[in-house]
Amino acid sequence: MGPWFLVFFLTPIVEMYLLIEVGGYIGTLQTIALVMLTAVIGIALLRRQGLVTLTRGIGRLQRGEVPAQEMAEGILLAVAGALLITPGFVTDAVGFGFLLPSNRALVARWMLTRVTLLSAEFDPHHQGTRFGDQADAKARIFEGEFQRSEENDKPPAD
Repeated sequence: MGPWFLVFFLTPIVEMYLLIEVGGYIGTLQTIALVMLTAVIGIALLRRQGLVTLTRGIGRLQRGEVPAQEMAEGILLAVAGALLITPGFVTDAVGFGFLLPSNRALVARWMLTRVTLLSAEFDPHHQGTRFGDQADAKARIFEGEFQRSEENDKPPAD
């Protein structure tokens, strides 16, 4: 069994167990209220963090840089949002973990290194530059001029 199968198989079981246990200690309605409260707080924090990340990304674009870090963080924020609206305490904990800028930046950098490694595997001309590196982008730009003449339009002589 792969690790993703275990995550998707075990997570709902752990979530149900925790919800039942917490419900047994504090009551059913209080447990439901707690799950809803974490979702509301999480979505409010998600909105704020999303705007901060978007603003940083726009700033990088305006400076002519590729906002790769901000795009990766945006993906993590989307995952955090999905986890926060999913009922449960484990998913909330992971979602809140992605809302912390230091955790999110660390995971985003790891994601970008994985993208770099994958691009190196599939691109035989890859020079080992980091994803979004300006030197890499400039190395692939060719400037030039051309002029079409009537001599070039003639078919070759046999």
